[in-house]
Amino acid sequence: MGAKRGPVRLDDQQTAAEALAIAALTFIAGEPERLGRFLALTGIGPESIRAAAHEPRFLLGVLDHLAGEEPLLLAFAAVMQARDTIAGRPWERDTP
Repeated sequence: MGAKRGPVRLDDQQTAAEALAIAALTFIAGEPERLGRFLALTGIGPESIRAAAHEPRFLLGVLDHLAGEEPLLLAFAAVMQARDTIAGRPWERDTP
């Protein structure tokens, strides 16, 4: 039997959301064409990404960018599912 999970604290949710956004940014930066499009759309320079990645509003923009392009979102979801599988965490659907 699986362990029963308690309520998730807001700090934990924030940390998890920021980690997901960083993973999304890493995914976007992993391919020059994706990164170039992201930089062009956001107007941020490549030299500023590392500092910007510490800002919640920038991370929100990363997730908005990802969510705004369905093929990109689906590719990222596949990567995260594979990652969780390798890590030994079963993928759980959020919907029935």
